[in-house]
Amino acid sequence: MLYIRRVAAVAAAVTATVLALAACSSSSSSTSTSTPASAAASASAAKKAMNIAYLSFAVENSYDAPMLAAAQAVATTDGATMKVFDANNSPQTQYSQLQDVINSGQYNGIIVQPIFGTGLMTLISQAIGKGIKVVNMDQILGPDLTTDAPQVKGLSANVTFVPSEIGTKLGQQVVAACKAKNLNPCKVGYLWDIKASSLDEAINKAFTQATAGSPVKIVAQGQCYFSPTTGLTAVQTMLQAQPGLNLIVGSDQGIEGGSQAISSAHLTGKVILVGYGASAAALAGVKSGAWYSDVAQAPASEGRDAVTALVKAIQSGQASGGIDPVATLPNGGIVTQANVGQFTAEWPG
Repeated sequence: MLYIRRVAAVAAAVTATVLALAACSSSSSSTSTSTPASAAASASAAKKAMNIAYLSFAVENSYDAPMLAAAQAVATTDGATMKVFDANNSPQTQYSQLQDVINSGQYNGIIVQPIFGTGLMTLISQAIGKGIKVVNMDQILGPDLTTDAPQVKGLSANVTFVPSEIGTKLGQQVVAACKAKNLNPCKVGYLWDIKASSLDEAINKAFTQATAGSPVKIVAQGQCYFSPTTGLTAVQTMLQAQPGLNLIVGSDQGIEGGSQAISSAHLTGKVILVGYGASAAALAGVKSGAWYSDVAQAPASEGRDAVTALVKAIQSGQASGGIDPVATLPNGGIVTQANVGQFTAEWPG
């Protein structure tokens, strides 16, 4: 390019002086414009391609959908290609999907939202051993459900809430609600999500410890499977078995269904509701006074944080450790009618 410019300058020159000036000017201009281009080319060459496998708990779940959307947005912005694998609530399916991802050799990054965390630990270690960067998200990957610290050696990040903390806060809110209404005993219906899951077991254990020695008495139990429809049926059964029920506690999706059952039974305002999730439905319920309080979760933040940490790991090799998206929320993540305006819902419920 420089040679062509110099030939053109010679053809246009009238004197030797003009020729020299034209050649000098061309040389200087070429140097100044090529430097940024060279730097950009070097930066582009240094950036690693990112092929990410995203292993979802269940894509159609109303809690998971905004998490995936936020993750996809960050991946697109950062130039990563992300393929989604939907386990649809099946631990066996998710295990097979993870095996296929590892063996395919197509991915240098994995985000996993485990259904059965301890069951995936060996496979995750295999992936890390092959040089694949792995970020765990939302659910605990390991046997200890009281910490957000990584439990698999070499994990690039662990972006998750702590189940035991949710259980403790739920228990504290139930005790506070019962005290506010001067209920002794306080007859509580406990709404599990999936009773056999390690998540529910950890939440329930912490809840039981937090309510020990209080007037709280569990008189009815049910399961909602993270579904308002199933929650509706479960709470209807509770109310039939225990007409004097004072309070229902569970995840937002279950409490949504429970609130419908309570309304149908003309018990609105008489049966207290305490949930967890900070969904749009929960925040509206707390604001109106129909729900006593709620313990916050932040699924979209989890999705964003997980992809951000994975991109960092792939490009720089740096691990981010444990990241709790709800750690910095107001009031420790406990939503009340007094502070509900400080919270923003990240999922519908």
